[in-house]
Parts: sequence; C-alpha cells; structure tokens
Amino acid sequence: MKRKRLFTLNVMALCCLMGLLTKKLINPLANVITEALHIPGGISTGFSIMFLVIAAELIQTPRCGVMMGTVQGLLALILGRVGSMGLFSPIGYIMPGLAIDLVYCLCRSPLISRTDRMVLANGLAAVAASVTANLIVFHLQGPVLWLYLCISATSGSLYGILGAAIAARIGTVYGQYQNNVRSLTCENA
Repeated sequence: MKRKRLFTLNVMALCCLMGLLTKKLINPLANVITEALHIPGGISTGFSIMFLVIAAELIQTPRCGVMMGTVQGLLALILGRVGSMGLFSPIGYIMPGLAIDLVYCLCRSPLISRTDRMVLANGLAAVAASVTANLIVFHLQGPVLWLYLCISATSGSLYGILGAAIAARIGTVYGQYQNNVRSLTCENA
C-alpha cells in the first residue's frame, strides 16, 4: 500500500475514534443542558461529528464522510456504544457522513472559506444525525422537534468553528507530511 494512502486511512481512522471517545467525555455536560431544556440531546453529537468534518477538510476525497460514518457506526456497534438506537446506530453515523459529503461536493469553490465550509458541514451533519435519531427513536413533533433541531444546528455550527481552528493548525503538519511522502516516492522511483 502506498504511504500516502496509508497515512490518509490512518488520519480517517484516528478521527473516527476521536469522535467516538470524545462524545463520551462531553456527554455529561451536554446532558445537564438538554435535561434543563427537556429535549433528548443534540449537543454532544455535533462535537463527535466535528472530527469527521476535520478529516473531510484535510483529506478532501469523494465519499470520505460516508466511509468514516460507516466505520464509526460499526465501531460503535463493536464497542457497545449504540445508545438508544440499538442495532440501527450505524444509520445514525452514516447519515451525517452523507451530509458532510454533500456539503463538500457542493462547496468546492475557492470563494468559500474553510470556516464557512466546516460550519455548514458540521451544522448540517448534526441536523442529519438529529433527524435520524428522531425518526428511529424519539418521534418528537411540533415545537419540541424544532427546538431539538435548532439546538443541533447551533451546536453543530459552533463546533464547526472550533473544527476550523483545529484544521488550520493540523493542516500545516498534514501538508508537510504529504510533501515528504511525495518526495520519498519520487526518490524511490
């Protein structure tokens, strides 16, 4: 396997794991907020999705979001972190991946900044995750559903801003490594 492809797959796998593990860390704080508002969730999911958006921003290959969402969903099943969705939890991870891919497919213009792209991707992916959870588990309606979706979109967008700052710092290191891999490949050819 080529070094560049192996490095890309490692970055994707690391971001999938970071998303799963950090969601457990932020859940207690998010639960305090969501219990006060009497809604089922939507805050910690956007934080988990942020890592997928960071990887999609760095890698920028087609279907990156769906691949990572699928891997994250399968890892959640294997690790027993399925939550209230049970066996349907991979769908809850794949749908945000589709939303991320949709945003990166439509926002290829150099006129759209990294921050705007990541805010839109993270916000839309968080809403996609909330809609999926609502269809499978919660069955909310009316104002409570709108509140749930608005909180998901807002928290997802805020995490998108944080993700853009992280991607800006990681992007330089990622770019340097990609250049080193290219120069090693050219020397070995």
